[in-house]
Amino acid sequence: MPAQSAPNRTLILLSFACVYLFWGSTYLAMRYGVEVLPPFVLGSVRFLMAGVLMLAGAGLLRMKVWPRRQELVRLVVIGILMLGCGNTSVIWAEQYLPTGLAALIVAVIPLYAALIETFLPRGEGLRVKGWVGVCIGFAGLVFLLWPGLREGLRGDSRQIIAAGVMLGGALCWTSASIISRRSTFRLKGFVAAGWEMLFGGVFNVLMMLATQGYHGAQWGLQAWASTLYLVAFGSILTYTAYVYLLDHVAVSKVATYAYVNPVIAVILGVILLKERFVAVEYVGMAAILVAVFLVTSSKMKSGAATVVDEDVAAGLEA
Repeated sequence: MPAQSAPNRTLILLSFACVYLFWGSTYLAMRYGVEVLPPFVLGSVRFLMAGVLMLAGAGLLRMKVWPRRQELVRLVVIGILMLGCGNTSVIWAEQYLPTGLAALIVAVIPLYAALIETFLPRGEGLRVKGWVGVCIGFAGLVFLLWPGLREGLRGDSRQIIAAGVMLGGALCWTSASIISRRSTFRLKGFVAAGWEMLFGGVFNVLMMLATQGYHGAQWGLQAWASTLYLVAFGSILTYTAYVYLLDHVAVSKVATYAYVNPVIAVILGVILLKERFVAVEYVGMAAILVAVFLVTSSKMKSGAATVVDEDVAAGLEA
């Protein structure tokens, strides 16, 4: 990491508050959004608006904005996989899943990342602590999804299908993150994220047109409030705070988002949406949070601290 000026303690605390609270609250905002907007409409407007504003802001700050041709291709692939497939899968699934449950399914991303990296050429192998975390995490996922699986066996498969879509989206996000990690960009992370959001928005537009998923949009106060909240707080402000933290704080500390955000999402869902969970789901929640802690805090065999890659650490909340 390049040398940085002395960090401002107040800014660091405010940045952590943004990453914890705002990213943790995006699940609630997405739920309010899909109550009045089709998923691909919400995804299209959110990511196109965020991408344009981020790139415009970068230009005003005289950052390098235009990527090279090779970078552009990678940004298209990453944007489609990460946001077009990954984040939009969360938006779609929240039509059927409680917000807290969705957040906890997203929490398996660090486990996916650690597992995939282990088997890739030149990948980093997990130590025993990390493997224990992966096993606990996927066992916790079974507990978490067990009530939905039982409902599926009784004929109502909506929740288990939604969970499957989210797990597929999480795999797309993780794959894109690994591609990003193994690529070299001259652009700053904030600018690259702007392009990725723009391409994720274009993908959502294409999916919306292909599925005629634009019917039923109700552009009232609830729709605009949820969309603008996701753009301003879920994407722009919080990602700016996240990049600031990466520059001034150990990445292992920044990665604590992975087990704080689901807790925030569960609390907000219980208080504001009156969501309820059965005992087996609480067991699954606890197991997943413990697993994420073990994986993100373990040491890799190479000797480097296990940290979540920048794009993985952004989670599906970005």
